This record gives sequence, structure tokens and C-alpha cells, in this order.
Amino acid sequence: MRRPLLLLLIAVSCGPSAPKANSPRNRMTPKDIVQQSTEAIVRIEAGGDKVGTGFILDKNGLVVTNLHVVRGEAVIKVKLHDNSQFLVVEVAAYDEGRDLALLRIRSPKAFPTLRLGDSDQMSAGDSVIAIGNPLGVFDYSVSSGLVSQVRPVCGADDARCPPGGLTLLQISAPISQGSSGGPLFNQFGEVVGVTTLIVTQGQSINFAVPANYIKPLVAKPGAIAMEKFAEQTKLEDERPPEDNVRIQKMVPNHPVALLDGCNDKAIGEVIDSISSAIDIGAPLYNKGDIEACYRIYEGTSVKLERDPPCPGVGKAFGDGLLRATSLASYKEKAWALRDTFDGLIDVAQRRGFKPGANKP
Repeated sequence: MRRPLLLLLIAVSCGPSAPKANSPRNRMTPKDIVQQSTEAIVRIEAGGDKVGTGFILDKNGLVVTNLHVVRGEAVIKVKLHDNSQFLVVEVAAYDEGRDLALLRIRSPKAFPTLRLGDSDQMSAGDSVIAIGNPLGVFDYSVSSGLVSQVRPVCGADDARCPPGGLTLLQISAPISQGSSGGPLFNQFGEVVGVTTLIVTQGQSINFAVPANYIKPLVAKPGAIAMEKFAEQTKLEDERPPEDNVRIQKMVPNHPVALLDGCNDKAIGEVIDSISSAIDIGAPLYNKGDIEACYRIYEGTSVKLERDPPCPGVGKAFGDGLLRATSLASYKEKAWALRDTFDGLIDVAQRRGFKPGANKP
């Protein structure tokens, strides 16, 4: 059984709608956002050992978190900032392809809430704040950063993609295990994302699900019993056997403009790094050590994503890493990064680069 796309990747006043046009929107400091929001951010405990983060959207107890934090579990607890605890009584909705779940808790008193913003308005360079429970120990930790890229993962015509496609926010705000499901705020204190994924070999390569994907779930909440939810979302297999994996080659066809800002020497260094990774990784793959091959490819990709000679190279490797992270097996991951390598080699050749041009 294949895992859904986003799960493979391993973080209002009283309503979830976007602010009205005439509502004041004042920029806030990180400290202001924390003070305003902390009471509506919760700790999620599912089963015996799963810990994550969530946040309350509705005064009647509608809680947002990542599906991977709670999937397959019939007993889920929500702990508020004041240490009060509530059992989740039902699941209002979930989106498997986007790793989102809406949980319902109940209390005679109204719950504190957060407000959703318009995630479609976010772009690279925008400041963001994340609040979560790193490692399940450091409750209500705050981190700040930027939107690094708004990355389309797959389109509506991709069979692996949820209806309507999937886009993620790549962010530099650090997140860790235990912070999955936490809110990502814009400068106005509005939730624009749900922190969900980390590229473990990278630095400051983290992802959030755009908040606009939450809105259709909130618009039509249901009432799924906990036992039924656990049965529907239980995973049978952790990872498909490598021998049964079917490889789908998807070499990117980059425009030559991708290499704008890179001189021949810089392009040559990128190609040399790719060639070295293939020279080391391919023999490991052929010997059956597929994970080791993938780790070699991943290390090169992360290095060039983090410190590229020109922006297009960084984006190409970022897209490749994101695609690899979404796949289930190491064989698929390795080939996804090989596709990334081949796409860059191809565009370098079309740019007119010749092997050895950067050497004396």
C-alpha cells in the first residue's frame, strides 16, 4: 500500500475565513504574534508515542493538524496552553493528499482561536513565524524566517497529486519533529500555512501546507467516528519493497534562462559535482545499496540547493529534493535526483557548455 504524497515527506476571531476587505491589518512583531496566538496553539498526543502540534480555528473546538500526526489512531488528546486536556470526540475532515486533519474537541466554554490568512498572497522573501513543540519536549517554541520559495509539487493532471494539484511553501523558519501541524504566521498574525515537512539532510529546508487548503475542509465539516477514522487511515506498509517499484522518469526540460547569472566556470563546477555524485552513487546502486546511492545524490543536491552559483540552479535542486522527499522508496528517490542531475546537464549543454571548459 502506497503512502499518500505528503505523508511521505518527513510540521479569526472565531472563524476560518480570510480577513474582510475593511478589516484593519496591522503588521505585528514576532513577540506580538506569540502573545496573541499562544493560547490557541495546542499539543497533539496520538496513540502511545506520536506528538505534534495543532491550532484551534473555531470557538467550538475545531483543531487543525497534520494527518500524519494522528492517522491510524482512535485515541487522540489535545492539550491547551493552560494544561487542560481534551479527548478528540470526532474527526471533522481530513485531506490525505495534503496531510491535513480537522479534529473536534468540546467544552462548555468557548475556545481561543486563530485566524486564517490568504496563503495565495505569500511569495518568496515574505517573513514568517512558526510556533510548535519541537521533539515533543520544547513546548511553544518560536522560530522565524522567510518564505524561500512557493513550490508547485505536482499539477492537477498528475495521478499522484490530490485533485486541484499541490503547492507547498518552502520556509527557512526552523521546524523539528513534534512541530508538525503547527501554525505558520504572516506578519499580520494570520495563519498562512501548516508546518509539515523537513529535508533532514539540509539546513533551513522546511515546508508548510498553504492555509488555503484548509478552507474547503472547514466549509463542509463532517463527523467521522474515531474508530472509523483509525481504520480508514491506518497504514499497512511502511515502505514498498524496492524490487516492486516502478520507476517513472521525469527529467526536467529547463529553459536556458535557468542558468542566467552562472558563468562557464560556475556551470562547470556544478556539472563536476553532479558527475562525481553519479560516479560514486551509481556503482552503489548497481550493487544493490540503493539507499547509499540516494544519500550520495541527496548530499550533493542539498549542498547546491543551499549554496548555488545562480538562483536557477538552487531552484532546480530544491524542486528535485522536494520531489524525492514525496516518494516512498529509495529507488524512486534516487532516480528522482538522477532526473534532476540529467535535467541540469541537458540545459548546460543547450547553453553551449562543454565538458572540461572550466579546466585549465
